[in-house]
Amino acid sequence: MQTAEHKELARKVSAGNSGRRASKEFRREQLINATIDSLAERGFAATTLADVAEGAGLSRGIVNFHFESKEKLLVETLEYLSNEYTANWKGALAAAGGKPAERLLAIILADLDESVCNPRKVAAWFAFYSEAATRPAYRDLCWARDDDFLGELFRLCSALREDGEYDYDPRKMADALYAMQEGLWLRLMIDARSFKRTDAAQSSLAALAALCPKHFEVDGSLRK
Repeated sequence: MQTAEHKELARKVSAGNSGRRASKEFRREQLINATIDSLAERGFAATTLADVAEGAGLSRGIVNFHFESKEKLLVETLEYLSNEYTANWKGALAAAGGKPAERLLAIILADLDESVCNPRKVAAWFAFYSEAATRPAYRDLCWARDDDFLGELFRLCSALREDGEYDYDPRKMADALYAMQEGLWLRLMIDARSFKRTDAAQSSLAALAALCPKHFEVDGSLRK
């Protein structure tokens, strides 16, 4: 499965080596991407180091050299996904304007950005979520990502309430928006044929307009 991410990784490996062996960083990222592919295709329990090696086009020995066990590979894959997700929405905030409505819109749309919200990564995330209840390391990593995002939602909902003189509870509003986005990700995974990211984004924008009518138009665009 040649995604844009695979092609970019291959380009970086080729550009950075010129006949030399791929760097440790590139090899590890190559294996992590193969792990994401396997989780999306086979699920958590069925994914093996042999599957990852085959998917990456590398030997089993290379996998063992970079990751001592399947568990360490999976933990680093989850860390990779978590760091990527957080960097994406924080980057969107950095590029947004200073008004609370602009920033809330940016973070909500960043959650549905194709770089982090695509079929293979959504499936991989839910594979980890399914194991989080019995694996503290996964639970902690998943919640660290979500807690960071939820905390920013709370800050923005608090600022927006003050700016628009709304009477909602900002904590409950943040929880509701967080739950909505999680639900949209789940819908994208289980109903991928008929429900697309554009549909999810439209649902999010409609919710913002209903919840904060002084700041958002019916289509989710910012009011002037």
